[in-house]
Amino acid sequence: MQHSRFVSLFALLFSVGLATPVAGAVDLSLATKDASSPAPEEAEAYDPLHGFQEFDPMLATADAVEIDLWERIRRGFGIPDLNNPLVANHVVWYSSRPEYIQRTTQRASRYLFHVVQELEKRNMPMELALLPFIESAFNPQALSSAKAAGMWQFIPSTGRDYNLKQNTFRDERRDVVASTNAALTYLQRLYGMFGDWQLALAAYNWGEGSVSRAIAKAEAAGKPIDFNSLSAFMPAETRNYYPKLQAVKNIIATPAQYSIKLPVVENQPYFVPIRKTRDIDIKLAAQLAELPMEEFKALNPQFNRPVITGGTNTHILLPKTNAEKFRENLSNWTRNLSSWTAHKVTAARERIEVIATKFKTTPQVIREANAIPPNMQPTVGSTVLVPKPANQEADIAPELANYGVLQVEPEGPPRRKISVKVGKRDSMATITRRYKVSASEVREWNDLKNDKLNPGQSLKLLVQTKAKGRHRQAEAADDRGNAKSARAERRSKADAARAAKAGKSTEKAAGKPAKVGNPVRNARTERPAKKAEARSARSGT
Repeated sequence: MQHSRFVSLFALLFSVGLATPVAGAVDLSLATKDASSPAPEEAEAYDPLHGFQEFDPMLATADAVEIDLWERIRRGFGIPDLNNPLVANHVVWYSSRPEYIQRTTQRASRYLFHVVQELEKRNMPMELALLPFIESAFNPQALSSAKAAGMWQFIPSTGRDYNLKQNTFRDERRDVVASTNAALTYLQRLYGMFGDWQLALAAYNWGEGSVSRAIAKAEAAGKPIDFNSLSAFMPAETRNYYPKLQAVKNIIATPAQYSIKLPVVENQPYFVPIRKTRDIDIKLAAQLAELPMEEFKALNPQFNRPVITGGTNTHILLPKTNAEKFRENLSNWTRNLSSWTAHKVTAARERIEVIATKFKTTPQVIREANAIPPNMQPTVGSTVLVPKPANQEADIAPELANYGVLQVEPEGPPRRKISVKVGKRDSMATITRRYKVSASEVREWNDLKNDKLNPGQSLKLLVQTKAKGRHRQAEAADDRGNAKSARAERRSKADAARAAKAGKSTEKAAGKPAKVGNPVRNARTERPAKKAEARSARSGT
């Protein structure tokens, strides 16, 4: 037995010695490689934690000794089993749906080898390789109602905490390599906090603060600190979270017991990374790799737009059999690699129709390329993908490629950003009614998983700008000015009318002869004289 194993190992070593390693970094550039020059990428293997390292045939041989990746996973199980009624319920649910298990494991076959390799490097239990079964059914393009994205379901804020870029052109929460690295780092941190993998996984779903509070409640009640004991303090989703993983583990451990047939997953890399330094259209990249678009996007779901922006830290993943095809076809390609460029919106009046005219395209093309819904417009500061002018060869500027964001708002009055504090009697319903926004908008603006709000919590809102301030003051000033002018005009007309009437009276009086015996009297002198005569008569003088 030992002799036959030695012969098999020797044969594998010999075959590896003759073979050329396929894991390498290909420099995506327009320059044709000199056949006589050294090809360092052929002597390198990609390690997402430590970069490109020297290829080690002994490690490759040790991996090749294992026939099936499932067996490698089983040997690495290390978390104590959980037994409770919830586990039994989920075992029944999964085992009664063999088609679902088949679809999920088939999808997982692209990514499992990479996840297993990373877990072994970190000496972490292999149950964690099955966690995407629960999180996303191994769909890296999954997006939850709470805006959690990718195979490992990072919400935007946690993704940023673990250096997963999220901009106009890419969302690394969906990047197979980057998100796996971030998820395992996060899980290691949680295990360091709680010293228990079951509680660490509960925190991955519920949050470390919530688990810490549940532990405090259990300690106060004199209960043990374990998953089953803390379940009483957990919401239903978290209470079922680890039991689901335990159920999947049970099925993977003994699939025949549940009449499940797992697809064969080879114990070797499914993909190799291609280092990329120039912009390239996704459609062209798939074409050069001779790969269906669906398969290309399954390996590279992080790219949000029809173009992949180049950079020293950018890579795409391709099946190892397609990497050489890509390299050969790229070296023979003589035309531009990208047909897109980026434009930054600098004014509120710069609507999609204006941008389309500027770049000689249609609004529909811009909406489709940027996934902008109807009746929505990009806000000031947004980066918008537009067709590249015929005379432009330069790639998208690095500052836009790395930091560009796209935000949209409904067509109509502009919005302004405000910050509000949640009051004691406030709820999501009262906030949305008061500020005339929707609950989905509030969740999106504040990275909220649900509609629950806490008193004192600060919320960012985009509310419609009311017609006040300088614009309203200007309108009011115009109204006051117009009213004043109207009054002055009416007074002027009235004065003119009175003057005209007085003039006619004077002219009439001047042209009419006075009556004889009826002299004109002077009232100012006549009245005092009469009063003096009356006083003299009373006094007898």
